[in-house]
Amino acid sequence: MSTSSRAGKVFFNLAVPLFALAALAGAFALRRNDRPAPIPEAPARVVRIGYFPNFTHAQAVAGAERGDFVKALDGVKVEFKTFNAGPSLIEALFAGEIDLGYVGPSPTVNAYSKSNGEEIRVIAGSAANGVAVVVRPGANIEKPEDLLGKKIATPQYGNTQDVAARFFITQTLKGKLADAGGDTTIVNAENPDILTLLRKGDIDAAWVPEPWGTRLVAEAGGKILFEEKDQWPGGRFTITNVIARRGFLEANKDLVKRFLKAHDDLTAWLNANPEEGAKVVNEGIKRITGKALPPETLRQAWSRVVFTTDPLIETTKEQAKRAHAIGLAKTLPDFSRLLVEGLR
Repeated sequence: MSTSSRAGKVFFNLAVPLFALAALAGAFALRRNDRPAPIPEAPARVVRIGYFPNFTHAQAVAGAERGDFVKALDGVKVEFKTFNAGPSLIEALFAGEIDLGYVGPSPTVNAYSKSNGEEIRVIAGSAANGVAVVVRPGANIEKPEDLLGKKIATPQYGNTQDVAARFFITQTLKGKLADAGGDTTIVNAENPDILTLLRKGDIDAAWVPEPWGTRLVAEAGGKILFEEKDQWPGGRFTITNVIARRGFLEANKDLVKRFLKAHDDLTAWLNANPEEGAKVVNEGIKRITGKALPPETLRQAWSRVVFTTDPLIETTKEQAKRAHAIGLAKTLPDFSRLLVEGLR
């Protein structure tokens, strides 16, 4: 199968963007109102942690690489599973294949909404910012509005970058639609495939997390048009939440507290030791993907990510509103049960 066919292209006409998005909402949405409250679970003998091999999931990558979580959860087996983007991680969580996960806010709030607030909880923040919009050479894109009428790639339909790109095109730039000069195309592809697509000239731009933004520049000759943080008040937004299955959390609060202690310590260590932290995370990414980043690429990508335990929950809620505005979420949920505090 070719890269472009596997990417699952999504087209929408800028004159009527929400019509096309509404037609796709069913493909994105998990079934609603068909999930009963979780059945009480027995104490876990295995803790399964999901994450992506990205800098925006640095605590998970470093914790898996250094053994922090294994040490913190002594007495139970720890397993790790990696994903390309949030929707696939959420499906694994709903299927009971993982218990804790590092994931972006858009899949988080979608899962919370579709399960009527029953199955997922945010237990900490992990990272902010760390997302870049990169354009290929010769794409004739010099300013943000030049993205109109172009072909833009995101890592997966409905993931955090996908929602951000769709909102930016259809809402932020909607006053300039008359000048679009054609349809904008959203291409969904895995991050390594996006690199190939940009290098071949099959896409004009990509909305991706680090280190992929920097890799697109270094390996495909791309140029950073802007960082997504530039579009947020205060220049900071959550890019990664730490989440838990509700059933697992309620049955294993002591394990979750121990996990969070390791997560908090890893966050402090990454901030206090940026060079060593970047090296460890780079080694973890190489182990998973087969390729480490060159030193300069590593330095630039690392500098764009903010590591924090603050869930920045208001920006998570704002991203839910944006998903609703573009038709990817039919309703806005009651967020009162989303964030669980007091676990430290």
